[in-house]
Amino acid sequence: MIDVIFLGRGGEGAFTSSRILGIAASLYENEYALSFPSFGPERRGAPVFAYTKISSEPIRDRSQSSKGDYFVILNESLYNEGLLSRLKENGKLILNTSHPEKYVDPRIIPFEATRLANEYLGKPIVNTAMLAALAIQSNLVSMESLERAIQYDLPPKLAIKNKKLIEVIKEISKTTENKSLETTCKEVK
Repeated sequence: MIDVIFLGRGGEGAFTSSRILGIAASLYENEYALSFPSFGPERRGAPVFAYTKISSEPIRDRSQSSKGDYFVILNESLYNEGLLSRLKENGKLILNTSHPEKYVDPRIIPFEATRLANEYLGKPIVNTAMLAALAIQSNLVSMESLERAIQYDLPPKLAIKNKKLIEVIKEISKTTENKSLETTCKEVK
């Protein structure tokens, strides 16, 4: 089973990311998936965890994932080195940051999602850009399945903008196959 942990602030779309990934895996990749958030009485802006489990077998474990194959952090202010201990062996942490040079640990994949979200969505909601980064790095779901899941889950006006964002990231990643994700992101104009 593959465990993906999302961390963002309330209102940034951590649970939406988790849900869209689960939809892409279950409806369009013929996998079993389970997605759920973890939050209490927090309000907008408070840290929110969300989890997606993906497997070729039915998923019976409905508990939170203590360790992830992938850890996706939507807001750099939530990152701390202790989160690396929540990665499984060979796990990767995908971090939204405007300062990729600060992160030299090979387990960390920096990605500048905020700039792209502002440019293509008109606001700093980075969840679908981070899902594209996850799809590129992990091959958990295809970009096509991700686009279809966005179309399925989001209201039409939002789906159109988010699919455009995904398409831009996908095209740039094709032309820069041997480069890192953070370099790819810098080349997106």
